Amino acid sequence: MSGAEAVIWHDVECGRYRADLPLWRELAKAEEGPILDVGAGTGRVSLDLARRGHEVVALDREPAFLDALRARCGSSRRVQTVVGDAACFDLGDRRFGLIVAPMQTIQLLGGAGRAGFLRCARKHLTPHGLVACALADAMEAFDAEHVVLPLPDLGLVDGVRYYSQPVALRDAGDRMAIERIRTTVSPSGERSAGDDVIHLDKVGAADVEAEALAAGLWPRAARVIPPTDEHVGTTVVMLRG
Repeated sequence: MSGAEAVIWHDVECGRYRADLPLWRELAKAEEGPILDVGAGTGRVSLDLARRGHEVVALDREPAFLDALRARCGSSRRVQTVVGDAACFDLGDRRFGLIVAPMQTIQLLGGAGRAGFLRCARKHLTPHGLVACALADAMEAFDAEHVVLPLPDLGLVDGVRYYSQPVALRDAGDRMAIERIRTTVSPSGERSAGDDVIHLDKVGAADVEAEALAAGLWPRAARVIPPTDEHVGTTVVMLRG
């Protein structure tokens, strides 16, 4: 898949989610110093916070996503981008009053990767700064034969229609496999389809809080983002430096 295609599918499947933005705005307003957005993608959260006057560093391992983010910044200098891995990033002596990991980013990392993220976050946090990590709720398995499927995510780019349909959530041991069918329809009606699978760690707030203590971070009361018609609910683990 090309970088341009990856950007489109990321936007289709993640870009329209808005339910968490009020919480990130609230935290950004309450904490002092710049913000680090880990797993920033094409800038859904970073750009929203920058528009509200916050200085943001957007970190992602996919250069194409960050290229799209920079293009969307226009002349704004409030967002800087860094290509890096959430599990082992090093930003030198940079320190942040708030580090956010939205949309289940840390559930993509595995146990060792999650521990690495927490150590890196602690290193780059200001004294008494805050780390906020989103975890997906409602991870029960389903498939098309047993439930009404969620509505597909939709997009339209240069006349091409994009459909991303979740078809199953399957137990894969210590992870859950989210299976989708991605379909494109050209302006002339030509259709193509392919499978996509994402694996999320089966990890809860208590697990992350215990791992955070080992990294020198102190759990605070978690926050809850209710589900929407298109997305499951989210528990946001809150950790102080």
